[in-house]
Amino acid sequence: MQLQKMDMNLFLVLEAIYNERNLTRAAEQLHITQPAVSNALARLRRTLDDPLFIRSPAGMTPSPLTESIMPRVQQALALLGGSLNEQRHFDPATVQKTLRLSMNDMAETLLLPRLLEQLQRMAPGIAVESYYVPRDQLVKELAANTLDFGLDIPLATATQLQQQRLINDRYLCMLRADHPLAQQTSLTLEQYLQLEHIHVSSRRSGPGLVDIALNKLGRRRNIKLRVQHYRVAPLVVLRTDLALTVPASLANQYPAQLFELPFQIPQMDWHLLWHKNQHDDPANKWLRGQLIELFA
Repeated sequence: MQLQKMDMNLFLVLEAIYNERNLTRAAEQLHITQPAVSNALARLRRTLDDPLFIRSPAGMTPSPLTESIMPRVQQALALLGGSLNEQRHFDPATVQKTLRLSMNDMAETLLLPRLLEQLQRMAPGIAVESYYVPRDQLVKELAANTLDFGLDIPLATATQLQQQRLINDRYLCMLRADHPLAQQTSLTLEQYLQLEHIHVSSRRSGPGLVDIALNKLGRRRNIKLRVQHYRVAPLVVLRTDLALTVPASLANQYPAQLFELPFQIPQMDWHLLWHKNQHDDPANKWLRGQLIELFA
């Protein structure tokens, strides 16, 4: 017998007859007619090639096969019913789940300390896994439910995703507190371009937002260091004369001198991304509410 060809509703009928030992009472339990129960039993008998129940003065007596499979059938039905009930009545205090997030190191720095503090208080059974999934793979992983949420720029072409803005962050220029220019209240464009800069990018080559903005002005900055993580770049700034152009939410965490940029650059726009299939899932709704609240 191939299980994928079985009508799973038949096992509900099997359990009802087993519990009631009577077709009429089984029908009442299932809220269907007695002929429907009889038809379902006939289908089960043909599929399993066994009488399953034998009429006797005591009612419908289970066959040896029925007695042997019923504990597992009841266990499977209870497990399925419990899972569905858990989904309808999500309780963060008792749930056991792994929350899987895709984000870069800067998002981890801003989010994870506060998120873990909140989860330990409200949902101690939730573990967290954080890693970066490239944008061309993000939709696929969210659709496959191997990932719960992504934190990234808005993906306008990903129509199967739901998106919620988390933060709109402006960029600042960071210098160490005792840098020769630190006593100034502002930077001119010429002063900015005379500095040696750190460029943060996960790619091995290519311009960033800052360079694209400067190219539009016909200007170019002097990049002295290219690194792949935002977390290490401010530590270099604090020990050198290098400058870092960085979102304000990260820059404000360090004892450094911060300047508004002397040119226009688009702000960093982070969105929370999740698949439409998970939009009404109670666990997903609760978790994304927590994430949105942490950035509010």
